[in-house]
Amino acid sequence: MNIILLGPPGAGKGTQARQLVETRNMVQLSTGDMLREAKDSGTEMGKIVADVMARGDLVTDEIVIGLIREKIEGDNKGGFIFDGFPRTLAQADALGDLLAATNQTLDAVIEMEVDDDALVTRITARSTCGNCGEGYNDQFKPQPADGKCSVCGSSDFKRRADDNEDSLRNRLMEYYKKTSPLIGYYYAKDALTKVNGLGEIAEVQASIVEVLDR
Repeated sequence: MNIILLGPPGAGKGTQARQLVETRNMVQLSTGDMLREAKDSGTEMGKIVADVMARGDLVTDEIVIGLIREKIEGDNKGGFIFDGFPRTLAQADALGDLLAATNQTLDAVIEMEVDDDALVTRITARSTCGNCGEGYNDQFKPQPADGKCSVCGSSDFKRRADDNEDSLRNRLMEYYKKTSPLIGYYYAKDALTKVNGLGEIAEVQASIVEVLDR
């Protein structure tokens, strides 16, 4: 299956994508990861990406679509999860054309709905282990009482500098401005399903699995 996960910053798209990679052998296509991988690959496309990034220019939609084409024409395993793409209606059209040209389908677009105030509260409470990256949250998964990571034993905990209320609300505004048209676009195509993105991780996972199993 090929799916798109939509949701604002901090909604948990990355966490849910990793679950699908592990349980369904899907491939997560993150725009940022693909660009970094291409830049260091030495391929013709990689050289183009490296040159654009070295100049500080924005990578064009054509380049991103080219990178996605390379991925989906390879071994698609259990299908693809599109993460961070599309972000605009033009990109949505381009992705649809690419899937059609490669005899692929878009099987589901899942919007992880959240309450903004609750999301801000949740994100400002999160931290990670600076050594192994294990995530914690003051509300539902606090740092261990002994001050040591439960995975690696490190006592180096970090919080993202932009995990503050003002920054988060700005990021949410940018997301809604850019993504609202996409929600309408896929709704009109009868491809959109909404799930509660603020439940426990396992609850959200179960909701997504239910959508995919229909």
